[in-house]
Formats: sequence, C-alpha cells, structure tokens
Amino acid sequence: MVTELVFATNNKHKLKEVQHIISDKVILLSLADINCYDNIPETADTLEGNALLKARYIKQRYGYNCFADDTGLEVEALNQAPGVYSARYAGEGNDALANMNKLLRQMQGKENRKARFRTAIALIIDDKEYLFEGIINGSVITEKRGEAGFGYDPVFIPDGYIQTFAQMGSELKNQISHRALAVKELATFLSTNPHK
Repeated sequence: MVTELVFATNNKHKLKEVQHIISDKVILLSLADINCYDNIPETADTLEGNALLKARYIKQRYGYNCFADDTGLEVEALNQAPGVYSARYAGEGNDALANMNKLLRQMQGKENRKARFRTAIALIIDDKEYLFEGIINGSVITEKRGEAGFGYDPVFIPDGYIQTFAQMGSELKNQISHRALAVKELATFLSTNPHK
C-alpha cells in the first residue's frame, strides 16, 4: 500500500535525501506541492518541539498526513550549541557559509572537537503523533572540505570515516547520516503500520 505524505520542507536537498530513502514506500509531497508558501514558525527550544510545530501547522491548516523534521549540530565544547539554532546560528538572514564560519571561529583553539548531528522527525498520521530520532557522532574539523551536501557538511567528519559529509557523496551519506537514520525509523514504522 502506498502512502501519500507531505514532508513539511522547502529544502530541495532534504527532499531529495528523504525521497531517496523512502521512495518505494511513500509518495512524498513538498510544501510547494500543496501550495503552502507560509512562513511556518519554528519557535520551540528543542528539535522535537520545532518538528511538531511544523507538522501540526500543516495538519491543522491543510489537512494532510505529514511529517516535519528539525536537525541540529550539537558541539560538546560549545555546550551542545548551535543545536536548535543551527540554521540561524550566525543570525537571521545569514546563510550556511556564515553559520559555518561562526562555528569555526567559536571552535578555534578548542581541543575537544566532538560533535553530533541529531535529527528529530514528527509524524502526524490519522491524527496521532509520533516522534523519531537519528543521531550520528563525529567531530568538527578546523577548515571546510568538500563541495557536496549542505549546512555544516563540509566541517563534520562522522566517526569511523576520514571524509566530511561534503566529501563523501550523497550515496554514502544517505546511508549513514542522522537524517537517514531518522527517516529509516519513519520508513520502518510506515511499512509495519499501513495507512491509507
């Protein structure tokens, strides 16, 4: 049985990553597909809270079964910052490059480079809410490496690898990333709990 789900994002990179993982199980609709161009609030102080805010917004206003995610890079030496503020770490209106540059400045001279990417997914289906999580541990390096990926990918090396997410290419990244792990949990749930 094929499920139609809205993924509450306008981020084409994310959409592609997620579609790649659950393509045969689910027809994914983006916000543009349902003509949603609203600025959905992300005002919670946790990743789970933001994911739920976005999913509830779509369900209440558009009526679709949907899921939303929020991802943060949590750096041990920075008390888990930027965390929930990862996308706007350098301030509103700044881009991924500005966020990365700020992170590298904050990490100057720090010996502890341990970090983890964490993704929380909130699914609302048949008016029930579910949460899924994916975590990958690694470290923040001292300079950007690689052209692929997005966000903090060029400065993050997952444990057990020598390449950053931005160097390793989408196929490998999609197998091991935090988002991949959370989406696999979601996909497993959808395949073992069939919905119309």
